[in-house]
Amino acid sequence: MFRVLAALLILFALPASARAPKLTLFISVDALGSDLLLRNRPRLTGGLGQLLNTGAYYPYARYAYAEARTAPGHATLATGANPWRHGIVDNDIHDRASGQSVQVYMDPEHPVLDGVTVPNSDTSPANLMAETLADRLRVSTQGRGKVVALSMKARAAIPLAGRQGQAWWFDEATGNMVTSTWYAKEVPAWMQTFNARKLADAGFGKAWELLRPRAEYVGEDDRAAEPPDPYGMGRTFPHALSGGLEKPGPASYRVFAVSPLSHDLLVQAAKAALEGEGLGRDDVPDILAVSFSGTDAVFHAFGPYSWEMQDSLLRLDQALGELITAAERAAGGRANLVIMLSADHGGAEIPEAWAQAGVPATRIHPVEAAKELANELRAQFSVDVTVKLLELDVYLGGKALESGQVDGAAVRRAAAAWLSKQPFAVMAVAKDDLDAAPDIEGLVAPLRRGYYPVRSGDVLFVSKPFHVVSDYPRGTNHGTPYSYDVQVPVVFAGRGVKPGLYHQEIDPVDVAPTLSALLEVGMPASAEGKPRAEALTGR
Repeated sequence: MFRVLAALLILFALPASARAPKLTLFISVDALGSDLLLRNRPRLTGGLGQLLNTGAYYPYARYAYAEARTAPGHATLATGANPWRHGIVDNDIHDRASGQSVQVYMDPEHPVLDGVTVPNSDTSPANLMAETLADRLRVSTQGRGKVVALSMKARAAIPLAGRQGQAWWFDEATGNMVTSTWYAKEVPAWMQTFNARKLADAGFGKAWELLRPRAEYVGEDDRAAEPPDPYGMGRTFPHALSGGLEKPGPASYRVFAVSPLSHDLLVQAAKAALEGEGLGRDDVPDILAVSFSGTDAVFHAFGPYSWEMQDSLLRLDQALGELITAAERAAGGRANLVIMLSADHGGAEIPEAWAQAGVPATRIHPVEAAKELANELRAQFSVDVTVKLLELDVYLGGKALESGQVDGAAVRRAAAAWLSKQPFAVMAVAKDDLDAAPDIEGLVAPLRRGYYPVRSGDVLFVSKPFHVVSDYPRGTNHGTPYSYDVQVPVVFAGRGVKPGLYHQEIDPVDVAPTLSALLEVGMPASAEGKPRAEALTGR
């Protein structure tokens, strides 16, 4: 009897088994930088605001690589790795064989299922070189755990689904949610039913109105630095959502994807997935990943300080309330649910607006810079060298380089030397020197973490702060190692999470390992991060 009692005492002294949550809700908000969220937090009273108040909130997570973009950001959140491991260096890369820019998840062997595939567009995870959290869950549960990822963008849904989940994204040609032949052989019944609702058509002819009285919005609706007619929806509220058409079509679907109606569509798609796939119904853990993309489209056109961005966040706050409620219901209560919210990147203000405020900001036109660099290389080497500038990557080509007529390393170093002297650049480095280059202002290390051979440029450079690289004469962009681009929030909530405000700076590579710990599975194979133990209860 004594031995039995002693054994029971030892058993009860051990930590309780951390039973995995039935459902993990993985939320990404495209372009939700730390500063953007902090500025708007006092007005958020819905799902987003409640998540910040009741979860483990890290306001200052910082990506450790240089090019803060949608595709690499989502890949890092999904894998716990930086681009030097997962291989997704940017949204677009330069295909040296064809001489064209292609989307990084392009895969001609896996076209869009039951739809039209835009040439060179994202369709599969074939180019993702690291295991994802979704893949790890599928392997650990021997295929019993389900993963569904939804977004308005393929480059967000694909990494969140990994190789073994389901990825669905919005098709601006048809207004439907689509996938590729990588993920399915036929569209499941629940998605057919959802698409038949034609939610994007239901938004046709409506106007995007302000959610709250005009006096509650900060700044001006009509800012001089904004484009004259972004997406054909007008520059001020209310915004027309017809796209200039008489009936729904690609132009109206594009406008729909920008508007907060896109938030609502994704929530409805998520509810359809919860029901159709039976997510959260048994003790085998499932993942539902939702990436809200409308905020990024608003950011690029109107900027992070605009009324449009403020209103989009207010409406997202409402939409997240509905999404979280649906997830809780599917899992049988918050005790069976884990929630994570973060972002793929932040973003710069419209540079002309910064300049009007006295900030030393300007717009860098990549086509013009590429022409000037090509002329410089022609003058130095007496051959024609093609130059393509994509964000911080500079791709060099041409017959003289490819045939060995000139020394490739010498050309690359000459290009880096010229870029380093330009008024918009802090530094530049040829790929030949990336490993040994002195870490000028701590900027070479982020370039290294973002470099992947073959896909990255021949020369990498870093622009000065507040200098925005953009192909367009208006609007704004992101993609630098500065805080406004790389600093994002991370929030964990639900089962096994210790609520609180955590001011220490973390790296988004910690997201997948932390969720792995909560899910009671191993970390993704190439993960560089670690679980945030301070935010976990251990139960």
